Amino acid sequence: MKNMNYSVISVVGFSLIFNAVLVSTQSLAIDCGAKGGKDEDGRTWVEDAKYLSKSENSVQIQAGYQDPSLLSTVPYMSARIFPSPATYKFSIQAKQRYLVRFHFYPSTYQSFNVSKSFFEVTAGAVKLMSNFSASITCQALTQAYVIKEYSLAPSESETLEITFTPSANHSDTFAFVNGIELIEMPNLFGMMKMVGYDNPLGANLVDASSENLETMFRLNVGGQSIPPGKDVGGLLRSWFYDEPYIFGATIGVTLQADKNLQIDYRNISKSSAPEDVYRSSRSMGRDSDMNLKFNLTWEFHVDPNFTYIVRLHFCEFLYDKPNMRASNIYINNETAQGGEESADIYVWANGKGVPVYRDYAVLVNDGPDDENVKVQLNPSTLLKPQYYDAFLNGLEIFKLNDEKKSLAGKNPDPSAMMIRTENDPRSFSKTGDDYVVVGATGGAAAAFVVVALVVFFYTKKRKVDGVESHTASWLPVYGNSHVGGSKSSSNHLASLAQGLCRHFSLAEMKQATKNFDESNVIGVGGFGKVYKGVISGGTHVAIKRSNPSSEQGINEFQTEIEMLSKLRHKHLVSLIGFCEDGGEMCLVYDYMARGTFREHIYNNKKTNLSWKQRLEICIGAARGLHYLHTGAKYTIIHRDVKTTNILLDEKWVAKVSDFGLSKTGPDMNQGHVSTVVKGSFGYLDPEYFRRQQLTEKSDVYSFGVVLFEALCSRPALNPSLPKEQVSLADWALSCHKKGVLEDIIDPDFKGKIDPECLQKFAETAVKCLSDQGIERPHMGDVLWNLEYALQLQETADGMKSRLNLAGEQGSNHSRDDSSVGHRREPSGRSVGNELELNEGKDESAIFSQLANPTGR
Repeated sequence: MKNMNYSVISVVGFSLIFNAVLVSTQSLAIDCGAKGGKDEDGRTWVEDAKYLSKSENSVQIQAGYQDPSLLSTVPYMSARIFPSPATYKFSIQAKQRYLVRFHFYPSTYQSFNVSKSFFEVTAGAVKLMSNFSASITCQALTQAYVIKEYSLAPSESETLEITFTPSANHSDTFAFVNGIELIEMPNLFGMMKMVGYDNPLGANLVDASSENLETMFRLNVGGQSIPPGKDVGGLLRSWFYDEPYIFGATIGVTLQADKNLQIDYRNISKSSAPEDVYRSSRSMGRDSDMNLKFNLTWEFHVDPNFTYIVRLHFCEFLYDKPNMRASNIYINNETAQGGEESADIYVWANGKGVPVYRDYAVLVNDGPDDENVKVQLNPSTLLKPQYYDAFLNGLEIFKLNDEKKSLAGKNPDPSAMMIRTENDPRSFSKTGDDYVVVGATGGAAAAFVVVALVVFFYTKKRKVDGVESHTASWLPVYGNSHVGGSKSSSNHLASLAQGLCRHFSLAEMKQATKNFDESNVIGVGGFGKVYKGVISGGTHVAIKRSNPSSEQGINEFQTEIEMLSKLRHKHLVSLIGFCEDGGEMCLVYDYMARGTFREHIYNNKKTNLSWKQRLEICIGAARGLHYLHTGAKYTIIHRDVKTTNILLDEKWVAKVSDFGLSKTGPDMNQGHVSTVVKGSFGYLDPEYFRRQQLTEKSDVYSFGVVLFEALCSRPALNPSLPKEQVSLADWALSCHKKGVLEDIIDPDFKGKIDPECLQKFAETAVKCLSDQGIERPHMGDVLWNLEYALQLQETADGMKSRLNLAGEQGSNHSRDDSSVGHRREPSGRSVGNELELNEGKDESAIFSQLANPTGR
C-alpha cells in the first residue's frame, strides 16, 4: 500500500457506483482429498486431484472424528495433507476479481498430529497466511473448524496458483486443507480519501480496486444471521448477528422495514449485500434527548500493522424526506463523517428504500490498546434534523495487504482454559479442573459456529478479541430438535454433546451432590430432580438428574443438549456439561444463586422485588427471548416461557432456562411449525392451541402473562379465585378494557409506579396477549417498549429525588409533563447494583425451573 506512513489514518471512501445488474458469478468448490459430493445445501463439490500437480507429494486422508457441529461431511471429513510444498492451479479470467475461501477442520488424521501443522499459503505473489495453525486458531476460538476468506485483486494472468508450504520454523510439520472455493466476483472496491489528512495533490487517496483483501467481519446489523444460500450474486457469503460486537451498555433498538417496501439498487451493485441486510437496522431509539447522550458503538479486535476498510451499509426505510435524521460517524475516534458533511442517508441515496454504502479506512498500529477497530455513530446536531437519531444496516471490515503483498496475521492466543484441554480436546478427559469447554455449531458452506467468545464479549465489556466474522458467528443453531425417545437415547445424548461441553463421570456427579443427597434437592420436574452441587474447584452448579422411568425426561434431555450446547448469551442459562454413565443421565448448569423470578414476586420466602427491579428483570428475559427469535440461523421458539423458567444469578441478571420443549429448524422458515401442543397452563397461546401451529408469537403471548405476573404479583392460574379471575391473562385484559387495571396491581406498587411507565408497560403486555399472533409485537418491539418504560420510571424517580432535595413538599404533587422526553441514558448497571442493599441473607437459592411445578 502506498501513502500509509501515518500513525493513525482514517479514510472516507467513495464507493464505486454500479449499474443495478446482478453479476453472473462462476464458482468452483473443491473437496480436498476426496471424490467430491454435495453438501447440506445441495451444492456440488468436485474432486481436487485434477487441479493439483501430479508430481506433488500429498496424502488423501479421512478425518477420524466427526464433530457434532459439522452439518455436512463435505468438505470437512476429508483432507489433503502436504508434507512438502504443493500447488493447486486454476484457470481464471484475466482482469477478474476472485473470492477465495479455505476450509480447515483440524480433526484426527491417523498418524498426522494437526497440532504440529504450521504452514504458509500464497495465491500467486500474495501471501495469505504465514505460520498458520488451524488447530491453534480453532482452539483459541473454541470452534471445530475455521473458514478464511479473501478477495484477490484482478491480474493479467489467466492462471491462479495457490501454494501450501509447511513452515520452516517447525520440524515434522505439514500443511493441510479440507476445501477450497473460488468464486468470480465484481470489483466492489474503489477509490478512497483520507479524513483528517487533506492534501490537494492527492497523496491522501487510496485505490482499493487493485488491492487484495481478507474478510474480517461481515454483519447484518439489527437483523438475524443470513446463511450463504440467501446471499446475492452467487457469492455465498455469511452475514452474522451484530450484538456480540456492540460495546457499552446501550445497544439501541432493532427495526424492520415494511414488507411491501421495494429495495431499489439504483446506486450500487446488487452483489453488495442481500435485501435482508437493508431491511433491518439498529438505531438509537425514539427519544431524541436521550440519543444525544450516547453513541452506538461496535468494537472489533484485528491484527496490528495493517490498514482496514470499514464498509458501512445504509438504507433509509422509515422516512421519505431529507434531513429527517442525520448522523456523525467516527472510526477509532477520528471523524469519518461530521459537521456539514454528516450522513443524511436519504440525501446520499436520493430516495427511500435505496441502499448505499460508504467505505472508510484506518491504520491499526501495534500496541496493547491499539489492536481494535471501533465504529461509533451519534446524531448530528449541526444539521438540526427533525429526529436526533443514528442507524446502521450492515457492516463489513476488510484487511488490506501491506506493501509486501501480505495479508498474513499471527495465530490467536489460546486462553488458559483451552491450554488445559490441549492434550485431549475431543474426549474431554475427566480431570478435576473447573472449566467449561464450548464447541461449535455451523453450516457446511459457511462457518456458522458456536463460539465461547460470547462469554468473552460480556465479561470484557463486550470487547471482541480475535474473532473473524466469517469464522465466528453469534451462535447460530441448526436442524430440527430431536425429541424422539428410544432405548438408544443415551447414545444419542452423548453424540449430541460430545465436543460441545464437558463430559462428567457418574463418580464426579455423586461427589458434587454428596451421592445425590436429598438435602441438596432444589427442584423436581417431569425429568427428575435438580440438585445443588459443587464441582472440582469449588464452583457451584445445578445438576439435573434424569428419572430413568420418565420418557419425557429423556426427550427433554436430548433437546436441552441440542439447544443449550450451542447457545451462549448473557440472558440464557449456560450448559456446562453432561454425564452419561452407568445408566445415569445428568446435565450440569451454571448455578442461579437467586432462584426463580416467581419466588421473588409472590408467595415468596425472600425479599420482595421493587417495581423497578422487576422491570429490569423483565427486560433481561426479553433480551434472551429476542436473541432466540432473531440471533440464530433458524428461529428458536422456547415454548415454555414462564416465571419459573426465568432464573436470577447472584448479580440479579435474568436468564431464560429450560429448553426441553424448544423447537427450531428450517421448517420455521415457513413462519410456523406444526407440532403437538405443549407448554404450561396459564401461559399457553390460544392460537397455538387452536391451530397447533407454533410461531415465535407463541412465546410473545406467554411473556405477556409473565409481564402481568410481575405487575400484579399473582400466579398465571389461581383456581381458588372466582371463575372470571382464575386466568390472570383473561382477568388483566378485562380490567384493562374497563380501565380499572390499577385495581389489580400489587398493592405495594400503588402510587409508586409512574403513570406513563404503567401505561407503556400495560399497553405492551396487552398487545402481547392479543388473540391472534399477527397482532402481537415481535420480541424486539417488546424489548424496546420495556426499556422505554424503564426510562420513564427512572425519569420520574429522578424528578422526585430532586424535588425532595429542594425541600418541596406535598405527596400529591403531580409530575411536570414538560419532563417527558428528557430521559437520561440507561445506566447499564446490573439489577444487582440496586438490590444488594436490600437483599436478605437467605442464600439457599433455588435453581429449578419447576420449583413450583405446573402442567406442561
